[in-house]
Amino acid sequence: MAEVGPEVISGSTRMKAGTAQKMILNTLSSGAMIRMGYVYDNLMINLHLRNSKLRERGAAILQRAAGVSRKRAEQALADARHSLPTALIMLKSALRRPQAEAALKAASGNVRRAIVQAQGRPAANHLES
Repeated sequence: MAEVGPEVISGSTRMKAGTAQKMILNTLSSGAMIRMGYVYDNLMINLHLRNSKLRERGAAILQRAAGVSRKRAEQALADARHSLPTALIMLKSALRRPQAEAALKAASGNVRRAIVQAQGRPAANHLES
């Protein structure tokens, strides 16, 4: 049980308890995403680009994560069949889509591990983010 301390409004325990519960659940789910390799640096990489808003977000994330122009990020996403993890591996490792997909599969979906292995470096045993 999380100790939340006194309420701002006396007698209104649901406010602080609800906030604490949300923070705990966000921490747990964020940790799980990091452990599964869905986060690269502090960017959520495991997005499914199903609509224009998510495609825009995916291109911006890829642009930032790979340090490339917007045009290059959009082209990489198109080449990767709109798979953000595959596009990032392609850009960071200079691989074509089939090899990037194989690297991601070999790394059990962990994007950072796939990039490290594709670049020919041994993966670290510590928590990868």
